[in-house]
This record gives sequence, structure tokens and C-alpha cells, in this order.
Amino acid sequence: MLKTIRNSFITGIIVVLPLTITVFVVVFLIGKIGTPVSEIVFEPIFKFLGRDFPQNAVGTTLLDFVSTLIVLALITAIGFFSRFFFGRLLINLSEFLIEKIPFARTVYKTVKQIVDTFSKQKKAVFQEVVLTEFPRKGMYAIGFLTSDSKGEVQAKTGECVLNVFIPTTPNPTSGFLVMIPEDSVTHLDMTIAEGMKLIISGGAVVPPWGDFEGSGEPDAKDADTKKAD
Repeated sequence: MLKTIRNSFITGIIVVLPLTITVFVVVFLIGKIGTPVSEIVFEPIFKFLGRDFPQNAVGTTLLDFVSTLIVLALITAIGFFSRFFFGRLLINLSEFLIEKIPFARTVYKTVKQIVDTFSKQKKAVFQEVVLTEFPRKGMYAIGFLTSDSKGEVQAKTGECVLNVFIPTTPNPTSGFLVMIPEDSVTHLDMTIAEGMKLIISGGAVVPPWGDFEGSGEPDAKDADTKKAD
């Protein structure tokens, strides 16, 4: 009975968690975006029309929701018009003005560099999955190739060095950045998603490859062939 209750509780968490997170994100956006916009935009409009700004929870929430939709629509419009010459011109003008403000210039450049790094669609942050000996010889770890080392690191090592991110298990958001000689890296065929599943599961979910079906052992046909030989 206790096992059934425990399994039911875990199943309930799995079912409820996505909905709960979705509601939390929507409420957060409405509270952080919709409420300020309502106070800045709609409240003056109501005063201009000689009407009282809604004080009840339903009316305020509705206006905050509409304000959030307006902000999201404006962001989408900016993204759309940024593809055209006039939109690109306005963005460049805005960046030029920000460059003239000392503190804002530093913050803008830092944020823009981070956003550009993770938003480039033509070049993913993780290029492929690799296998390397880490943290010592004789022990292997799954890593993600990010780029070729350049600059001082490449010059002072005197050989072709690759930047490899080795994530921790089961939380892949932290890990180690190691610079490894190219001949010490084994390139794997698994996709980035399969490599992530392998790491997050702690090795429990192994993608199939060739005659190996993910269990670490050859399939039955391969085993029978070897016995026959």
C-alpha cells in the first residue's frame, strides 16, 4: 500500500508539475510586465476619459493580461521589422545612442554578447559529442565540443587544442571546461540530445549504436555469430 501511495504521488507530481510551472510563468509575466504597463498606459487613459481605474481584482488582472499581450506583440513586431533596412537602421541608431552612456554601454555590451552567444541559429554552442579521458588517464567522460582553442592557449600549447565542456551528472548546467589535444578526443556519432539524456540519466539511458542496442552488450544475433565462429 505504501509503495502504491508513493508511486501515485510521484505520478501526480509528473502530471501537475508542467501545469504548475506554466501557470507560475504566466503569473510572473503578468505581474512583472503587465502591471507596470497598465499603470503607465491604461491608468492615464482612464483618467483622461474621466473614468476610475478598476480597483477590483478581476478588472485589474484583465488589464494586466491585456498589457502583457501588448508588450509581447510589440516585441514580436520589433523582431519582425528588424529584418528590414528601416528597422535595422533604428536598431543601429539605438545602439549608437546607448554607446554614448558610460554605465549603460558596459551593461548593454555584456548582455548583448551573452545573448548573441546563445541565440545564433547557424552555429550551436555544442557542436558534437566527444569522449575523452577525464579526470585522469584510464577514466572516460562524455563531453561536448564547443570550438577550437584560439589565441594564447592555442599558441602556447604548440598543438591543435579543442575546447570541450564536460558536464556534471545529473545537472548538466555545471561542469568543467577543458582544453584537450585533438588526438586525445574521440568523436562520437550520438546526437547532442542523446548525449544529454545519457548524462542526465547517469548512464541509465544509453543510445543504441550499430550492433549495440544501448545495453552495453551486442545483440543476440551478433553473440550467436561470435559463438559460431
